[in-house]
Amino acid sequence: MRSNSTPAASALTAALLSATLCLYAQSPESPPAREIQGIPPRAAPSDYQFKAQAGDFTLAAEFLGHSIPTNQGTLTTEDYVVVEAALFGPPNSHTTLSPGDFSLRINKKKTPLTGEPYAMVFKSLKDPEWGPTASEKAKSKTSLGGGGAGDPPPTPPKMPFNLRRAMEQRVQKVAMAEGDRPLPQAGLLFFPYRGKEDHIQSVELDYNGAGGKTTLVLQ
Repeated sequence: MRSNSTPAASALTAALLSATLCLYAQSPESPPAREIQGIPPRAAPSDYQFKAQAGDFTLAAEFLGHSIPTNQGTLTTEDYVVVEAALFGPPNSHTTLSPGDFSLRINKKKTPLTGEPYAMVFKSLKDPEWGPTASEKAKSKTSLGGGGAGDPPPTPPKMPFNLRRAMEQRVQKVAMAEGDRPLPQAGLLFFPYRGKEDHIQSVELDYNGAGGKTTLVLQ
């Protein structure tokens, strides 16, 4: 049977097929950069607990420990500590932002902790409102009572994928935006640190980026 397709129709079909394959080849796990919006900056640097000058710019920040505040509640991470930071500048100013522009010095250690991309925090994320109930926790603590070895502690439940994905997206939305951005910009910065908060005696935030260079004592 003779085909009725023309060279032009065949070319159009091939182009549509190529476009479709390219669309499906995009990874659903790679969110577009526009979703990284940071958080609304406060009205002025003085609205933050600490601030310092970096050339024509002002860096303001607060230390949050292992807590990650989001619009839907506070999450936690045992592997990172968090800083809420904001960069202010003259009217109509902008600058390039990156987590690597910031470093954190805890307890005056010689080697500072470099800021890491928000996605690195995902593996250690926890939602304090999700998991075993208080009664279940109390039961697991008393399970070894009585006359001998009791029941083993219950296995922690695994968070469903859709809930974990939603939790990760909450962190993504509050992380400091990256790239060339108009000022002011604010967001959360993440630094790898597994120590307990009550062991932290001093915290210094170093900024060395396109906007200038400064050190801010947070604790």
